[in-house]
Amino acid sequence: MQAGFRPAAAMHDLPPLHTLPAFEAAARLGSFLAAAEALHLTPSAVSHRIRLLEEHLGQSLFERRHRAIALTAAGRRYLAVVRDTLLRLDEASAELRAPEKTRLRISAAPALGSKWLVSRVAAWQQQHPETEFSLGTATSLAPLLAGEADIGLRYGEEEWPGLLAWKLFEERVFPVCSPALAAQLQTPSDLDRVRLLRHPLLSWQRWFAAAGVKHAEPKEGPLYEDALLMLEAAVAGHGVALMAETLAAPYLAEGRLSRPFAADCPDRSFYVVAPPAVQEKRGAMDFIRWLVRSAKAT
Repeated sequence: MQAGFRPAAAMHDLPPLHTLPAFEAAARLGSFLAAAEALHLTPSAVSHRIRLLEEHLGQSLFERRHRAIALTAAGRRYLAVVRDTLLRLDEASAELRAPEKTRLRISAAPALGSKWLVSRVAAWQQQHPETEFSLGTATSLAPLLAGEADIGLRYGEEEWPGLLAWKLFEERVFPVCSPALAAQLQTPSDLDRVRLLRHPLLSWQRWFAAAGVKHAEPKEGPLYEDALLMLEAAVAGHGVALMAETLAAPYLAEGRLSRPFAADCPDRSFYVVAPPAVQEKRGAMDFIRWLVRSAKAT
């Protein structure tokens, strides 16, 4: 037999485990009666369990006084160990009972992420607290193609090479600007004398045609790769931005931006995109389907 090895019977010479919660409750509450109420037992059952524990230990844990109890010195030492043990058991049990965590890495276009996605993530987590999210922003597909993200939200056409795609909503685009600048614009032709803010995925020429104006795509004016930055620039009065309705809607509702003209036109769409491997992740697929339903409901 190896040195220091003890037979199983000696190693597990534990007290009756059902006596420990009774002891801890009585010590914490200072009363067998209060412990009985807390544990939904009878006072005699609590008293019996503590007596059984004391017999097992060969030590008195409480001093019995008239209508009161007090821990002995041995009881105080034992309580520290019992309390720590019960706490560890409770934490370990809670961890095992908890549902398996689902971890989702999302890469979203900045404006859609802040103005639409964040509130949906919060709503999902209220019903699915086991889901852990990691959210980042990007406009390219690189994070998805490199396996750095499970799900992406992007603005574009129907073809997404190397990725699966689910359409969230089709967009209509129109000019927006600060209310002060909008008051100076009467017809689309007035745009000739103001600064036009540009985005590589939004076509001013397409909107001009819908508004009945024969203008080419502007080649001058600030170019923003981030629609959120372009929206803030428009709020600051830096010019007129062509913007997708979903992204402009919160600014219009708050009165921070105005639509100087009623004309709009169809454009690209917002999509959920993901590598094919996402089909093997049930949690990710459930979230994607929920996002699509949420988009259709708005």
